Amino acid sequence: MFMPQSGMRIWIGVPNGPLPLASVFAGTVSMMLRDALEMVVRTDPGVIRSHNEDAVFADAGLGIAILADGMGGYNAGEVASGMAITRLTDDLTRVISSCVTQEGSGCSDPSVIERHIVNEVGAANFAIFHASQSCAQYSGMGTTLVMAWFYDNRMSVAHVGDSRLYRLRGQAFELLTRDHSLLQEQIDNGMVSPEEARYAENRNLVTRALGVDPSVDAEVNDFDVQAGDIVLLCSDGLNDMVEDDDIALTLSALGGNLPLAADHLIQLANDHGGRDNVSVILIKVLGDYSAPKGWWQRLFGCLK
Repeated sequence: MFMPQSGMRIWIGVPNGPLPLASVFAGTVSMMLRDALEMVVRTDPGVIRSHNEDAVFADAGLGIAILADGMGGYNAGEVASGMAITRLTDDLTRVISSCVTQEGSGCSDPSVIERHIVNEVGAANFAIFHASQSCAQYSGMGTTLVMAWFYDNRMSVAHVGDSRLYRLRGQAFELLTRDHSLLQEQIDNGMVSPEEARYAENRNLVTRALGVDPSVDAEVNDFDVQAGDIVLLCSDGLNDMVEDDDIALTLSALGGNLPLAADHLIQLANDHGGRDNVSVILIKVLGDYSAPKGWWQRLFGCLK
């Protein structure tokens, strides 16, 4: 039996010429993710503000969802959030493309995924910080960040600031991120109760943000994923306006129609005052997306 040697390039014949097996495999992985993940994105300026400082990105084929909330208390928040999304999208697309076309299972190793996330978030942070130091009109700008990377029936979540990620699994609705905010620290220290926090005036004061300092500490956690899970990424324009119980009820009732669920969440935030920009990304896990293991298994899977 012929066995490919390390470093050997295998080509697949197609009408317009041969394609390297790596490209075929990358396309297979992308198709697998698209079949397993439904993603819907919505963003709205809200009722009070005339412009939108949120930025969002989602691509089921990459297994990536990113949301950034340009900070209203800083200059050029929309520039900071836009830079974060653009830089992370470009860099993670490159990383994922490289990952799936090389031997090994790097894209299935949580520690490798975390390292990539930390590196790319750090690079985006420095780019924003450098721009803020170089241009007077951008001085002091910053942005929050929350992102999810879906791979091998798992999900790595990174966040900085108070943008959130929730998960609905069956009837259990759970917040998987912890706000990096002064208010959250006060709650943790027992200075403020969760009920009092709903009406606190300082609830939007974050303790971490991209672009404010030369380096940033992104919090990264890894979670298992099950078919039927619904994941929500949102800016604080949603959870400041809408109670978690109402968010959970919306996802439970409308989870079979993600576009309608996303539209309804935006409408709820605006109906409750819409004091801030509001953005949501909804992801529904439709099925298995486990990664093929090993070079020969990947080859066999592509050819059969």
